Amino acid sequence: MSQQARPLSPHLQVYRLPLTAVLSILHRMTGVVLSIGLILLVAVLVTATIDASSYETLRMLLLTWWGQLFLFAWTAALYLHLCNGVRHLFWDAGLGFELKTSALTAWVTVLVTLTLTTVTWLLALWTRGVL
Repeated sequence: MSQQARPLSPHLQVYRLPLTAVLSILHRMTGVVLSIGLILLVAVLVTATIDASSYETLRMLLLTWWGQLFLFAWTAALYLHLCNGVRHLFWDAGLGFELKTSALTAWVTVLVTLTLTTVTWLLALWTRGVL
């Protein structure tokens, strides 16, 4: 009795996750990033109330390239989590489950996130006099 070769399951290198699945994973990851960012926010507020030199040190750290990169990523995570959360609220109401609607709202989530992040950082840079 010979065995036939059975088809293998698609591997992650072959199979492309749909955007809705990617956003689902990113929603969880952004929740973690936001939690870490909130610890940093508390540290800023505590140092601002306790000691001016500690606050200035923390502020200078946040103005470095990696501090700015973290703040940029935190801003993007905040907006992605917010937009995806609104999308989930519509799903909780039973709306937007059709494949085309789900794909469209996934792209709207990405575009709104990019727009809000860009506008926020342009305003921040403009108010600091960088732009």
